[in-house]
Amino acid sequence: MESQLLEKIKKINDEYIEANENLMKPEVISNIKKFTSLNKIIKKNKSKVDLYNEWKALIDDNNTLKELMEIEEDSNNIKELRQSINLNKTNIEEVESKLKELMIDKDPNDEKDVIVEIQGAAGGDESKIFVGDLFRAYQKYFSKMDFSIELIEDNESESGGYSNISFYVRGVDVYGHLKFESGVHRVQRIPVTETQGRVHTSTVTVSVMPEVEEFDVEINPNDLRIDTYRSGGKGGQHANKTDSAVRITHIPTGIVAQSQDGRSQHHNKDIAMQLLRSRIYEIKLKEETSNLANEKKVLIGTGDRSEKIRTYNYPQNRITDHRIGLTLKKLDRVMDGSLNEIIDVLISTFNSK
Repeated sequence: MESQLLEKIKKINDEYIEANENLMKPEVISNIKKFTSLNKIIKKNKSKVDLYNEWKALIDDNNTLKELMEIEEDSNNIKELRQSINLNKTNIEEVESKLKELMIDKDPNDEKDVIVEIQGAAGGDESKIFVGDLFRAYQKYFSKMDFSIELIEDNESESGGYSNISFYVRGVDVYGHLKFESGVHRVQRIPVTETQGRVHTSTVTVSVMPEVEEFDVEINPNDLRIDTYRSGGKGGQHANKTDSAVRITHIPTGIVAQSQDGRSQHHNKDIAMQLLRSRIYEIKLKEETSNLANEKKVLIGTGDRSEKIRTYNYPQNRITDHRIGLTLKKLDRVMDGSLNEIIDVLISTFNSK
């Protein structure tokens, strides 16, 4: 195995062993964030470590066979040993090839958790209703992928949908699976309010932003304006009693982030700051994604929310992803959570270029 690859997999193996050891410590078990982080390291690297251990076992076997060859005098036994060594060599090469494939560098953001925002665009009430429909389709997909969600903000509309909704998604390689969802989603169907059976076209925008740490984005505290206001939530014992909702404005860029669904002003401030960092980081990421798309010569797009990426045609039970020319006559299944039938093709198309 190449020395550079060997050093890399050794480091991963050490991190894997350390994560497993730390996972059982009481102070880690009681720390949900740390526990989740270690679990992600283990899940992410298990296949690599298993192959590395298989490779080490084959190397040890090979060394033993070579030692036996040096002391063996019987010609028949020497012949069998030589055959075993050749077979072992083939197995070693196969394992090394699999390891190289697994160790190919990916987008460093792929393993990150994300913040997703869905907003109504053109189409009035019908657009807002589809925001809710799309959110529920994502929820079912997340459940199948073992992703968890945490609501950041939801603004319900009188029509029964949402003018906008934002939420965290956490799991393994979440951004890698969801990054291609950013853009304009177009829906064609007969609204419930339509009396003459005409098909209307509406749009919603989706933005998928990797969750970023403080060191990923430098923000000067003096550039922030922080306002508190009374939450306009759904009611209940926590609603409308204190000015717990928080709005943060980044003055140089004009970017605004807010949170109102947390149970305290401190919690809402943390969520709003995370959202602000992700929005600022998204601007930088769009430039990098655009350059990468040009280099790979794929039409998956830049992740810009102004780009129409998909059409949901209800009368014909058809869904089309315009970037890769994929059309499926199973819109009902996709809206029931089978988004992998599109997302997996997007990932495969991107990685094959």
